[in-house]
Amino acid sequence: MPHQTYIKVRGYHLDLYGHVNNARYLEFLEEARWTFFEEHGDLPWFLASGLALVVVNINIDYRRPALMNEELAVSTGVAEIGRRSAVMRQKVTLAGTDTVVAEAAVTFVVYDGQAGRAVELGGRLKELLEAMRDQDAN
Repeated sequence: MPHQTYIKVRGYHLDLYGHVNNARYLEFLEEARWTFFEEHGDLPWFLASGLALVVVNINIDYRRPALMNEELAVSTGVAEIGRRSAVMRQKVTLAGTDTVVAEAAVTFVVYDGQAGRAVELGGRLKELLEAMRDQDAN
């Protein structure tokens, strides 16, 4: 089962049309990914490793506007792990329902700050991602 992060829609999330601005979804998705890694990954090890997960592509499909005071559930799971990149699938629904608000595929690479480039996804990091893989996210 994918990890769940809950976000309540606040006034500052809204645009002039009274629904969540499309750019805010990037923040919601990022919040959910951080929470996912905090709860299921070895975040202290990762932060000390000198590596960074760098988003290289995000595809978002917007299905329904989210409105003031609605609670959103953002499900997050590792869907694909390749040699140099991985994909996380995220789905935003109205909490407690099957109503889909948005769906996203987020592709990231592993960036080595000392080397100044993306590196092959392997070792401890690959083990962590494999352990966090969600078979339902494919």
